[in-house]
Amino acid sequence: MVAKATAKKMPAVGKKKKKKHKKMDSDTKTLTTIMGGLGAVVVILVGGVGLFTYLTEPEKPKKTVTAQVNSTKATDMQTASMSTMALPPDVRDSFKAYEGQRSTFNPDRAYEPGEVIIAAPPADFEDRIRPAGFQVKEHISLGKLGLKVVRVSTPPRMSVPDAVKKLGTILPGVTIDANHQFEASALSPGTAGSNARLMAGWHKLSPSCGKGLILGQIDSGVDTQHPALVGQKVEYKAFTKSGRKPGPKQHGTAVASMLVGNVEWGGLLPGASLYAANMFEINEKGKKVGSAVGLMKSIDWLATKNVHAVNLSIAGGDNKVVRKAFDLAKRANLLMIAAVGNWGRNDKPAYPAAYEHVVAVTATKGTELIYSHANQGKYVDFAAPGVGIYTAQPGGGGKAQSGTSFATPYITAMAAILSKAGKTPTATDLRKTLSKTTRDLGKPGKDSVYGYGYVMARPACK
Repeated sequence: MVAKATAKKMPAVGKKKKKKHKKMDSDTKTLTTIMGGLGAVVVILVGGVGLFTYLTEPEKPKKTVTAQVNSTKATDMQTASMSTMALPPDVRDSFKAYEGQRSTFNPDRAYEPGEVIIAAPPADFEDRIRPAGFQVKEHISLGKLGLKVVRVSTPPRMSVPDAVKKLGTILPGVTIDANHQFEASALSPGTAGSNARLMAGWHKLSPSCGKGLILGQIDSGVDTQHPALVGQKVEYKAFTKSGRKPGPKQHGTAVASMLVGNVEWGGLLPGASLYAANMFEINEKGKKVGSAVGLMKSIDWLATKNVHAVNLSIAGGDNKVVRKAFDLAKRANLLMIAAVGNWGRNDKPAYPAAYEHVVAVTATKGTELIYSHANQGKYVDFAAPGVGIYTAQPGGGGKAQSGTSFATPYITAMAAILSKAGKTPTATDLRKTLSKTTRDLGKPGKDSVYGYGYVMARPACK
């Protein structure tokens, strides 16, 4: 799909107004100092991550758009031209990378066999469900979220959908669902690619960019001994069923390296700290699966870490118990950013991205073309690069990958900066702020393909 790009018009810095302009609210005023021909911008981040200074514009941009981001007290981001031709040749070449095969994941049929989950069950629930053949397998206390969940085995020869219906009659008014599975939103296109910083023109940001920020990640395993992550501030924890091994580390290592990997590997915020939760495991058939229970345990753990933003490069169905947990996560002030998924569908939203209080990110090939396998829908909020991103892989190497998974860290990085500054405590606030820094693609205004558009903002780190 090819979309015509149009840059949003912003008031020019230092010029007199020729026509009447709409008065911008206090959240859209910038505090900038333009120095010489370099266009240096000094940014003071009140209550944020200290003094950030950006000294150079991207290489030979076609257009430069200065976005209005924050109040006169503080600005956190600066925009840069994102024209494809403005990027280095190796980055442009990476756009030719093969996009991989569309995911065949079916969220409606993906769930753990022989079990269901119950949220906030009544005190006597075991006595009520046992005569029908149900047995409790695990009591789960999500202490920070304030929610108790029970994992229950189904009676022999009873399907999971039938078990959910049966329990609904035994425990009316109680939230019950299957233990749905989720997938990592990534595909491997081949060997071409550029690292995350180069892909979006962040390559001149300082090695300490992100110092003082705390990020969260819910994904698969992470190889903390990879050269991209050795010496970086990463704490890792796996949430798996008893008797199962944690899932493989390919996807989680890739996303972690994008978020906080060192500069050589293209880490977006190498100075930040990362709490990485693994919700994926290997089931009895040797298949990698990520369950609703693992997701909820992960989100509860991150809620105890005071993270500024949570990256969720995963996709699945709308689980009723998970929805309840995410509602509570919102109350716990977790700012969550998720991939829209790679199913290539416009009729089936992917979750958690489609929850109202989660910011949904799609992927572009370059800066103007939508990733061909990205889901579409009203829930899509923003677009960022996601094709041919060269990422770290377990064991020390790396490879180019594509998917909405790899677009999400860009928005997570900016969300964390704004969150720490106290400017975007909720997903609604983040949408309002970042929507003023986008290049509108596709249909005018917010649409189901690009959302508000391609985000032009980026950190300005000294």
